[in-house]
Amino acid sequence: MRVCVYGAASPTIDPEYMELVEQMGREMVRRGHSLVFGGGGNGLMGAAARGVRAEGGYIFGVIPKFFDEENVEAICDFCDELIMPDTMRERKQIMEDNADAFIVVPGGIGTFEEFFEILTLKQLCRHNKPIAVYNLKGYYDDLNHVMELSMKKNFIRENCKELYFTTDDLNEMFDYIENPAEQIHTVKELKDG
Repeated sequence: MRVCVYGAASPTIDPEYMELVEQMGREMVRRGHSLVFGGGGNGLMGAAARGVRAEGGYIFGVIPKFFDEENVEAICDFCDELIMPDTMRERKQIMEDNADAFIVVPGGIGTFEEFFEILTLKQLCRHNKPIAVYNLKGYYDDLNHVMELSMKKNFIRENCKELYFTTDDLNEMFDYIENPAEQIHTVKELKDG
């Protein structure tokens, strides 16, 4: 299975997050999966890639050309395949097209945007791939609270919970993406409109 990992690019975050995501990358390969990711060499993107590399796994990176041309961030220099599209939108599309499942590890606005886009596309029945939120050290507790509040106030339908899975347990997360429930519905069932 090709697993897309969305996560932080920052090199200044708590090293414990780095260690946990590197362990996740190692476990990914032990379970027979390869990595699709944003091609960054730092932060949790770099940690996931290092874990995959340590176990001899396949790494597919996608990073826009301007990241290199404008020194936006470090690029992972050991990808088995690295694609450099022109735009962020192309980057996300390539990652989505080349993934069988998605894991969201802690990150900033780019990671939030990627999570909500892939979740929205699933709600609109554009894909039926598993989405797992790896809630390391309770990082996504507040996001989960916002989602619950939005459901309580009827801005999001309750059955949106069926579209993704949040856990802080590594094995539970991989079990979820490896054995997804048959959950595709119609747009009408998943969204008012």
